[in-house]
Amino acid sequence: DKSIFKIEEAILKALEQTPPELAGDIYRRGLYLTGGGALLRGLDKRLSQKIKLPVHVADDPLKSVVRGTGIALKHYDRYPFVMR
Repeated sequence: DKSIFKIEEAILKALEQTPPELAGDIYRRGLYLTGGGALLRGLDKRLSQKIKLPVHVADDPLKSVVRGTGIALKHYDRYPFVMR
């Protein structure tokens, strides 16, 4: 439960620091969970209740991290904040 609390706090902190142009998309579309943690049963619902946004599990959460990283690196000029 401590680990989940840390995840919740990290998400809230990241949302506070998100540039406005990206925040609009997040508030409209919600967040997507990726990686192994996305497979934790009920995590999406718990996070959604905590952060008051829709939370979705990616279709293939274990591979989506690698795919997303590849896209961000390929289009670095569009996503420079990823490398901070």
